[in-house]
Amino acid sequence: MTSTAAESTGDTSEHTGRCPYSYPFDRPSAMGVAREYREIQEHEAVGRVQMPSGDRAYLVTRYDDVRTVLSDPRFSRAATLAEGAPRLGPAPQNFPTLLNMDPPDHNRVRKMISGTFTSRRVAVLEPHVTGLVEQYLDEMIEAGPTADLVEMFASRLPVQVICELLGVPMSDREQFGAWSRAFLATTTAEYTAEQVQQAQGALFVYLTELIASKRANPQDDILSDLVVQNDAKGAISELELTFLGVSLLVAGHETTVNMIANGVFALMLDPAAAELLRSRPEIVDTAIEELLRLFGPGTEGLLRIAAEDVELSGVRIPAGSAVLPSLIAANRDENRYPGAEHLDLERKDVPHLSFSHGPHFCIGAALARAELRVSFNEILRRLPGLALAIPAADVPRPEGLLVNGVSSLPVTWDADAARAVPSRPLSESTRSTSGEAP
Repeated sequence: MTSTAAESTGDTSEHTGRCPYSYPFDRPSAMGVAREYREIQEHEAVGRVQMPSGDRAYLVTRYDDVRTVLSDPRFSRAATLAEGAPRLGPAPQNFPTLLNMDPPDHNRVRKMISGTFTSRRVAVLEPHVTGLVEQYLDEMIEAGPTADLVEMFASRLPVQVICELLGVPMSDREQFGAWSRAFLATTTAEYTAEQVQQAQGALFVYLTELIASKRANPQDDILSDLVVQNDAKGAISELELTFLGVSLLVAGHETTVNMIANGVFALMLDPAAAELLRSRPEIVDTAIEELLRLFGPGTEGLLRIAAEDVELSGVRIPAGSAVLPSLIAANRDENRYPGAEHLDLERKDVPHLSFSHGPHFCIGAALARAELRVSFNEILRRLPGLALAIPAADVPRPEGLLVNGVSSLPVTWDADAARAVPSRPLSESTRSTSGEAP
């Protein structure tokens, strides 16, 4: 039987018989998952939530339904830009980023970078990634035997790589990193609406000036290539080009920073899994997909607006409603993954949704996988006895951000054993024997 949720902002939801859940949910710990996801998934499929903005949305939790929301054109990203449209966070994001577009505009802009982060091109970059990993681990071991893995490793590698690729000065890292975190805020827990809007404006001005410098003096980097290509063909507007740069800079490092920390944290919480990967580094590609499934860097996918009435798992979502596809719930759906809460580094067939699905599938997925592949294997190899330096319950996580991670990760290791492990020669491939990542 189809249920219809109450439309009045003051009414309870007819299909649940309760007022909407307050969202985001409280997590029991840095790596724990709020109980509300399982409750909604098992009993309602689609739950009504009140977002930090005060607007209401349908939270979709079952795997098949979430895939539908991520890929079905009836669920629009562009509609979130309309005046008065429901929004998730404290400030609207009414600008033409790639993430805020629907086809055909989305296809037109994405085509500009469709060949930039292919698996083949990323394979060429992997020796350089390996060199950076070895450098940062050398520095950790020299300064150790304790360190904040986020500060000394996870927050450095993806930022260095994306800055080099885009042609962004590393000297600006702290500045655009602060803007990026505010840009991703969903609540006022850490950033006010005014601070979010200021960060949005600052990032736009920064990329505008950087693009102008690339136009005047092109270099061997992605932004220069985009400027030259678009000046010749005029495929996208200058505004779209600028926000394409914003999207690449923000998305190009924040999610991977969090995934490196999440993955290492998860392995330290499961010593048997860590030892399995340490002893069998060739399974790293499979392990990465499982770690992404359980501990991915995003809790929810991007907010959509239903363009027409749509039914999901017997629940009717009226046209014009806001819809939140829950990645964390879908990735733990027992109907898709038997034993979903169990970390199985050799689990086969793991089509998780941590990189999204459909038109907005992550452009940098191949690059992220390469960084994770080298990072996980080398951290385990070069830091024998790796363990948390504080109780797991005390590991802090940032509140009110679109990304899911920890703000610091104090670790320790066997200093003498670590010094005895040699750095990996840069000529030695770190690719697993399983071939190209999916």
